[in-house]
Parts: sequence; structure tokens; C-alpha cells
Amino acid sequence: MSGLFVLILLSIYILLAAPFFEERKKRRMEKPEETPQVKKLWTIAQESMKSQHNARAEKALLALLSFDEKNAAAYNRLGILYTKEQKPDAAKRCFEIAQSLDKNPALFHNTGLIYLELGEYEKAAMAFRQALEMEGDLPSRFIALSKAEEKLGHLDAAAEALELAFELDHSAMTLRQLLSIHELRKDEAAIADVTARIEEQMVENNKIRDKKLTSVSKKFTAFRKSLTDRTATNKDMPNKTTTRTSATARID
Repeated sequence: MSGLFVLILLSIYILLAAPFFEERKKRRMEKPEETPQVKKLWTIAQESMKSQHNARAEKALLALLSFDEKNAAAYNRLGILYTKEQKPDAAKRCFEIAQSLDKNPALFHNTGLIYLELGEYEKAAMAFRQALEMEGDLPSRFIALSKAEEKLGHLDAAAEALELAFELDHSAMTLRQLLSIHELRKDEAAIADVTARIEEQMVENNKIRDKKLTSVSKKFTAFRKSLTDRTATNKDMPNKTTTRTSATARID
């Protein structure tokens, strides 16, 4: 009886554990561990990009991809590099490969920016929407979508995207972009409304700025006073080194 019970437990364990180990094996096959050489190439690429040694960074990234052809981050960095070098077609290919390997909102956003640069506005809008579905709390994503919608002539959609961006950033600059959309639409009521909102937001921003400046000024005053107090305290303290030296001289 006990043998049958053990057999049942073993069967249950195999049924539960097998999928787990199979998934681990699958993940290892999809994403191989980084070798020391890959890590070194990645470090060279990052440092070269920071120091703007673009040719060296490109060489390191291409070498890295020869070892790890499914490295989405490397394709993304290469795409950024080609964007800086004003090679939009090459950047587009890199971002498209990267997003096929890793469903990351930043990759979709970067791809959208390249589509926007190349005038592929439908694809740009689609990429920005996909990025927003995964991460919808960044105003820059809504602003980018509004640009694509504007280029497509979808002015209502562009205005809606900017309204959503403003809810996140409360920026007068975002409202100015919204104003330009309403000017294209020739919507006089909306123009008057947004103009008033810009003035209100600028007043609000000035209040926030003044409050921060006052806070910083108070903190700096307190900091300067603490420095003065410490300096005064140090001057009042006896010179222990001199006292010890004198005592030693008397003993000798």
C-alpha cells in the first residue's frame, strides 16, 4: 500500500516538475549566458558610445551580435547609433529586429521615431500606440503619437493625444503644441480656451518655481550657517597635537 502511495506521489511530482524544467531549458536556449568575450564587447560598446567613438562602438556591437545574434539590447543600441549618424534606414532595420526579439515599449517607441523620420506615418502611429499599450504613463509617447497623427491629417486624434500628454506633464509647451493643432483646425473656441490655459499654466509654473527657489534658498542659508558654526567651533578647540608634543618634550 505504501509503495503505491509513493508511486502516486512520484507521478504527481513528475507531472508538475516536468513543465518547469522544460521552461528553464527553453529559456536557456533562447537566451544563452553571456561569455566573458560578450561582456567585454558590451562594455567597449557602451563606453565608446558615451565617449562618442561611434566607429569603435559600431564595431563592438557588430562583433557582439556575431556571438549573440538574438541580443535585442545590442540591436537597440546599434539603432540609436545609426540614428545619431543620420542613417535612418539602417536604424530602422535594427529597431525592427530588436522589437521582434523583445516586446519592450522603448523599442516600439524608437522604431516609431524612425518611421516618423522616414515619413512612414501609419507605421509610426502604430508603433507609438503599441508602446502606449505597454507603458502609457509617459507624456513623450503621447506627444510622439500626436505628431504622427498630425502628419496623417488626423487632427482630432492629434489633439486628443496632446490632451493626454498634458494630464501627465502639465507643461505649457505641450499646451502650445495643442494650440498649433487647433490653429490648423481653425477652431476659434478651442484656440481661445487653450490660450487661456497656457496663461494659467505659466502662472502656476511660476508659483511652483518660486516655491522651489525659496526652499532651496532656506536650505542653502541653513547649510552656510552650519559651515560657519563648525568653523567657529574648530577655532575654539585646543590644538591637541601641540599639547601632546609639548608633554613628550617634558618627559624626555
